[in-house]
Amino acid sequence: MEAFFQTIPGALILLVVGFVFLIKGADFFVEGASAVAKKLKVPSLIIGMTIVAMGTSLPELSVSVTASMAGSNQLAIGNVVGSNIFNLMVVLGSCALFSVLEVSDDTIKKDFPFSLCCAVALSAMGIIGFEVGHIDGAILLVAFIIFLVSMIMSAKISRKAAAAEAEEEVDAEIVDIPTWLCIVYIVGGAVAIKFGGDWVVNSCTTLALKFGMSETLVGLTIVALGTSLPELVTSIVAARKMSLIWLSEM
Repeated sequence: MEAFFQTIPGALILLVVGFVFLIKGADFFVEGASAVAKKLKVPSLIIGMTIVAMGTSLPELSVSVTASMAGSNQLAIGNVVGSNIFNLMVVLGSCALFSVLEVSDDTIKKDFPFSLCCAVALSAMGIIGFEVGHIDGAILLVAFIIFLVSMIMSAKISRKAAAAEAEEEVDAEIVDIPTWLCIVYIVGGAVAIKFGGDWVVNSCTTLALKFGMSETLVGLTIVALGTSLPELVTSIVAARKMSLIWLSEM
């Protein structure tokens, strides 16, 4: 069986199965974690801005970490960069086809500059020594935590009315499920993400060798597209809902 997965058809099958495990595992993990947070009376605003918001990025995280630990560093970097390009160009472009996307002042003043700073910082880290080391990783994680905390605090202070509405919407979307099922969802989702990441990395490595492609190219294209499917699907569904609401109000 292992020899079969080293062939092109076997690697393609393993790649598709890995993507399915990644996406569905992320869905189950987010649903279980959100339900637990709701049971623990965690504010819905925080659930939406942390668990739900970051849940769609679990496939990228799993694949990149797995690839890095397996020594496929170019695949890990290619996945991160490719996913960002895919999200900015394809996801936003697809959503704009369904509905006009309004950009808020906070996004222009805070989110865009922070995103640009992160891109510049990553470029600088790559240029200096041509590697992203342990200290660089710690700096990036600390910067993200600071940004996340400031975003939550800002939303709580300046948008109480909007936050209340958002809480009601998120509460309505979070399914109230038994505690034991929450645990099953969280553990099962984590296991699915882990194995899905392993299979995607292994299959992509096999395909790269078979077709003579570099790991960077595979990460920028196939892996980036597959791991960004949750963002694409979620964003298009949201854009279609907004489009239907706009049409109903005409």
